[in-house]
Amino acid sequence: MKIVSTVARYLLGLMFTVFGLNGFLQFIHQPPPPNPLAMQFLVAVSASHFAAFYFAVQVLGGLLLLFGFFVPLALTLLAAVLYNILAFHLTMAPGSIAPALVACVLWILAFLQYRESFNGIFSAKPATQP
Repeated sequence: MKIVSTVARYLLGLMFTVFGLNGFLQFIHQPPPPNPLAMQFLVAVSASHFAAFYFAVQVLGGLLLLFGFFVPLALTLLAAVLYNILAFHLTMAPGSIAPALVACVLWILAFLQYRESFNGIFSAKPATQP
């Protein structure tokens, strides 16, 4: 399972690094979404410069996963990004959700190796310092 988790971490890191850089450099052509509401959303996100922050988080998380530094932090950052990607595709562009689902599966597989690092956030009553 450790090998599967490590491969998933590298694939997820590569995916987010490439698509995050694509947000800045536009080297992969993406057709406009067919839904006019999705197009309005994308225009608002790019006009407000929120997209730059969003793509920077993708690149940072992807690189952290690729280099193996601060992996729990990277998984936490990318969980928020994945949530936004899934919410966008579920509500405005359901026809193209497959890559988002693949990324979610890869995230879960990578998370399994580092789940011990997240024990504190899943406790109902966290331990306090004396």
